[in-house]
Amino acid sequence: MIHSSGIEVELLEGSSLESSGVHDAWQAFVVGENGFANDLRWLHALAQGFGHKPYGVIARRAGEVVGVLPLVFVKSAFFGKFLVSLPYVNTSGLVAVDDEAAGALIEKAAELADRLDVRYLELRHETEALHTRFTDQRTDKVHMRLALPTTRDELWNQISPKVRNQIRKGEKQDFVVRWGGMEQIDDFYTVFSRNMRDLGTPVFGRRLFAEILQKFSEEAEFCTLSCSSEPVAGALLIHGPGATQVPSASALRSFNSKNANMLMYWHLLCRSIERGQQSFDFGRSSQESNTFRFKKQWGAQPEPAVWQYYLRKGDISDMRPESRKYRYMIKVWQRLPVSITRWIGPAIVRGIP
Repeated sequence: MIHSSGIEVELLEGSSLESSGVHDAWQAFVVGENGFANDLRWLHALAQGFGHKPYGVIARRAGEVVGVLPLVFVKSAFFGKFLVSLPYVNTSGLVAVDDEAAGALIEKAAELADRLDVRYLELRHETEALHTRFTDQRTDKVHMRLALPTTRDELWNQISPKVRNQIRKGEKQDFVVRWGGMEQIDDFYTVFSRNMRDLGTPVFGRRLFAEILQKFSEEAEFCTLSCSSEPVAGALLIHGPGATQVPSASALRSFNSKNANMLMYWHLLCRSIERGQQSFDFGRSSQESNTFRFKKQWGAQPEPAVWQYYLRKGDISDMRPESRKYRYMIKVWQRLPVSITRWIGPAIVRGIP
């Protein structure tokens, strides 16, 4: 399809996204910090990790790529159907050189949403971009990001005395800190799945983390803390261009008094500095929530998160965890054995956009 502005838009799906021509053109366009969330490896890792069908929209002008938009079709018998860019990650949506290219991408994505008969199309942006297709948006959460100094000594000096004291207390415990790849996934998942159960949230499948680690073999790694050979904290780090993000991290509540989580985050930040990163992304939080305050104490500053919707059915609030209809289910989930939540959780969470 060629727009009046001279932009040609192509919808790709499944194996067509893996062709060398498409892959090379897409990756060359999104190279760099601003396009890392749209790296095709994310699309493939999430599609395979969740078992969803991937789509990609690419816009060209005079043969040159001027915009891309990765999409995943989320389908669940319980929750319904959604088109998302992208599940799991905090930021994705489209990358385009101008408003015309962006508009062409959104129109094609909306057409796909109509064809798939989804409840809504969700694009996870960071800035407001007006388009007639967007009928709703969410701005209730913010990204918490910290500008990193060049040395760990500088970082130590810039954090508050209270945080330094908690780190020192953690260092006095018998924690063992380990870094690694697949050899650390079991320890990480043991802690992560337990914490998700305690929060009343279905846990992501182990396969998702294995796929991310495989696709980002040079950028992804686990950090785990153990005490007497028992894993007590763990995090997944992704070292992108100029910025490190921690999309998943957990610590056992029973070790909060020993500051396991504080010690782990100190090591995460130091690791990012060692790799020459300029910033650390703690992830999204609701303003003034407990997680917001935890991240703020490290010096992280809020930045906008603007999730935009082409709504076709229902209400975007229907899928929020704080929705009243899910409160009873959360309480029930918190009482289940962890082994049961690991078994049935991935099948449930894969259907949540």
